[in-house]
Amino acid sequence: MDLRLPDMSGTEAIQQIRRYSPVAKIVVLTTYEGDEDIYQAMEAGASAYVIKGMAHEVLLRALKQVLRGSRFLPHAVLESLHMRVPGSHLSSREREVLQLLFDGKSNREIAETLNIKEATVKSHVSVILMRLNVADRTQAVVEALKRGLVHL
Repeated sequence: MDLRLPDMSGTEAIQQIRRYSPVAKIVVLTTYEGDEDIYQAMEAGASAYVIKGMAHEVLLRALKQVLRGSRFLPHAVLESLHMRVPGSHLSSREREVLQLLFDGKSNREIAETLNIKEATVKSHVSVILMRLNVADRTQAVVEALKRGLVHL
């Protein structure tokens, strides 16, 4: 499963597949290396996570381990996942606000888009900055790109 699909995210596809077939074994093969991408895919029910560009032996090991009923995370993926800060999870609304920040929207534009008050947007932005441990909107967008919370 790649995480970048035309009609939905790979994580959403994993969730749908697992709802239909809870025993399905899914190996993620993607270019996304952010800790949040990895976390979300594994939470959705992926059994392994391999980065495109890793040696093909890594993919073969992943497939063999998953077929044996185990999970597989290469060392580099585990390191990235361990860098994820506990308590940094964003709610779905906060992720929407973050995406709109990434799109360059002002607080007023975000409020209009989401049909909420501008004060509520400011509150969401404050929480986002705190959870991402950054000082401003620009840093939030950069950190979100690094971690896989938003994508180009």
